[in-house]
Amino acid sequence: MSLAWPWLLALIPVPLLMRWLLPPASRPQAALAVPPHLLGRPEAGRAAPLHGVPWLAALAWVLLVLALAGPQVERQAQVVPASGRDIVLALDLSGSMEQTDFTLDRQPVSRLDAVKRTARAFVQRRQGDRIGLVIFGGRAYVAAPLTHDLDAVVQAIDEAQIGISGRGTAIADGLGLAIRRLQDSGAPSRVVVLLSDGVDTSGSVPAVDAARLAATHGLRIHTVALGPEDLETRPAARDAVDVATLRAVAETAGGALFRVRDTADLDAMAQALDRLEPGPGDRPPLRYWRALWPWPAAAALACLMLAAIRRRA
Repeated sequence: MSLAWPWLLALIPVPLLMRWLLPPASRPQAALAVPPHLLGRPEAGRAAPLHGVPWLAALAWVLLVLALAGPQVERQAQVVPASGRDIVLALDLSGSMEQTDFTLDRQPVSRLDAVKRTARAFVQRRQGDRIGLVIFGGRAYVAAPLTHDLDAVVQAIDEAQIGISGRGTAIADGLGLAIRRLQDSGAPSRVVVLLSDGVDTSGSVPAVDAARLAATHGLRIHTVALGPEDLETRPAARDAVDVATLRAVAETAGGALFRVRDTADLDAMAQALDRLEPGPGDRPPLRYWRALWPWPAAAALACLMLAAIRRRA
């Protein structure tokens, strides 16, 4: 606890100084002296006791000065303001995401399960952002629109299953749908996070052309290349990821490429993405002062009322 104006405490000895410096009040003398017992008053030299009234008045004065000094206590509010950032996750649900070449808790899991865990944690940390989810296989659709309801997005991630959108890898379609969701947004920062483990099989518009469209609208695209094999090192490998295309997409739209081969890479990718796109949840809590002056003021009023009652008694 602290005082807003502690110098006001110097007023506490003012009544004592006034009593010491000012001359005592003179009482007017009556023209006719009447014995006190005839008036029903105490005899001279035997004044009625005030039952602690001076002490109540002194206490009321101290409490009143304390209230004027502005006692206050610091509080913190965990208020997370909106960041003005819209993020759409574009998640690959092609058949190759069934590959069990990742590890969680020392147990082999599929690429999709590993990505789901990382995506859930990423979304839950984005308090204040609007998050959306686009999933794509042979075709793309919106699983969760842009929303501040992060629990709904996490639920959509949990419910994503391989096969519900086909078993192909329509990267360009998924990217194009995510761009359409963001291009009309009025947010100052708009981001697509594209996660894929294969080669674009949509055969419509090249993914790089979609990235150029995103760049013209001021969107950034970060790409995540999943899987231990890629076309650059092992062109003949089955289910190899097209790192070159994902790199070109990220560079064209001002984003970053993350190469993910195992669970440790996934965790490092999520941390790096948080640094690239910091969320409002990283801001310090809001600090404010709560005024406490009504309490000593109310106590001072109670002392004055009690002093008045005792004086009348």
